Order: sequence, then structure tokens, then C-alpha cells
Amino acid sequence: MKKQLLTEADIIAAAKRGARAIPIDANTLLTPSAKEAALRLRIELSRSVPGGSPVPAVNAVEVIAPEDKRGPHASKVIALGSDHGGFPLKLAVRKYILELGYTVADVGTNSEQACDYPDFAFAVASLVASGQAIQGIMIDAVGVASAIAANKVPGIRAVSCTSEFVARSSREHNDANVLTLGGKVLGTEHAKAIVRVWLETWFGGGRHMGRVQKIADIERRFGK
Repeated sequence: MKKQLLTEADIIAAAKRGARAIPIDANTLLTPSAKEAALRLRIELSRSVPGGSPVPAVNAVEVIAPEDKRGPHASKVIALGSDHGGFPLKLAVRKYILELGYTVADVGTNSEQACDYPDFAFAVASLVASGQAIQGIMIDAVGVASAIAANKVPGIRAVSCTSEFVARSSREHNDANVLTLGGKVLGTEHAKAIVRVWLETWFGGGRHMGRVQKIADIERRFGK
């Protein structure tokens, strides 16, 4: 279940080392900016590197099981990511999700060193859209930017939440599958309360089902 995230920075770093190709496989998540960088720098993305050694420098997705591996939520994977602005809060949220009994797939980032939020929002959204995670949580400084990025992935309904009421409504009415939070605007305990409500609220169905279907119809219309 271990995944790898290949970002634009990885492509640029490989180019500086003189690499002509980077190996990828079914476990590689490739961001849109990474694809563009590979084309621009003429680096082949392939399953092997002809005549050379594999190129390192991709960020592995860390899958962390809760302490109670037989608990009711242990089989449910929550994709989790952040940029540098959301990293401190991500650590607290990750610990809390594990305490709630869920499994976490952490896509990074892994420090407060400056990085680009679209790369990690894409990674979180991709795990959810592919069915490898049931829901995703992405944290940047404010929460809005990552929601915009995640919503570009087909099948994703990302919402930036600043209150428990919004979190509950986004799940019950909109079947939101990615939650974005602001590490600079939410305190730790407030963020944890939002996360708990969001994870524990079920989609209401009924009259809301047709409205969510209309969202999917709009997405399909522009995806042709």
C-alpha cells in the first residue's frame, strides 16, 4: 500500500543530477506540475532507467495503523497531507486521527521547509479519488487554497471548514470527501473538534442525493 509522490521539485532535482529518465510504477503519484516539468526538461518517465541506476528523491506515503488494529475504524484509511504552513497542525491532527482509531496515509510534507500546497493537495485527493482512502484531510495556512487544488481532481468534493457546523453540513448535505483546514487560523483543539465531526457525520442521502449528482453531472460535462 506504500505510495510515492513525484513532484515538480523532484523532477528538477533529477535534472540537475543529469538524469534522463525517472522510474515510475503503479505506486507512483505524479502531480500535474511534475508532468509539465518532465516535458519541459525532457526527462522520460518510465518503469526503468535504461543503462543507469534508479533515481531516488520521491516522497513515500507513510501508512500508519492505529494502536488497536482490530478496532471498528482500523480498516478505514484517511489520506492526510499539508504544506509547510500546515505542518505543525498536521502532526497534531495525525495523532488525533490515530487516537480515533483510523489508519492514516500521510503524503507529507515532513517539515516546515517551504513547499507547494498543490502537490500535496493533489496527492491527498488522488488517494481518495482512486478509492485507496475513504476520505482525505489537507492542511495549509488558511485552508482555501488546498480546497481549490483538490477540487480539480475528478470525483473530489473538497471543503474548507472553520467550524463544526460547516463540517457537519458538508458531510450530511454535500458528501464532501476531502476536508481542508488552515494551520494559521485554527487552534489545535478547534481543528480536532472539526475533524471529529467531519469523520463521524454520514451523508444524509435523500433530497441531497440529487443535488450531489448534479455536481457530478457538471464535472462530467466539462471533462469531455
